Amino acid sequence: MAEVPYGTLDLMVLQTLESMGAIHGYGIARRIEQAAEGILTLNQGTLYPALLRLEQKGWIRSEWGTSDNNRRAKYYAITKRGRKQLAAEAESWTRMNAVIARLLEGKA
Repeated sequence: MAEVPYGTLDLMVLQTLESMGAIHGYGIARRIEQAAEGILTLNQGTLYPALLRLEQKGWIRSEWGTSDNNRRAKYYAITKRGRKQLAAEAESWTRMNAVIARLLEGKA
């Protein structure tokens, strides 16, 4: 299992919230792990500080609710500012990924 590359967790969390709507932290982690198909795992020590940071930046918001198994859980949702940040980060990631691909193919 790989660790989450620096700078990518914010993008993954924002995209998860954009596509799934409001969801609790455990659900965010499981969705990202599912999409990673076993390549990476997220632990609470990685995810929850990121959620707090994103909330402090105004990119996500949270509210307490009740989970499917009747437990109290904090649900997170992307904000308008978060959607703008997601678009900017996705564009940046796409450009950087293209550069890395060219370098790996020996075309740069």
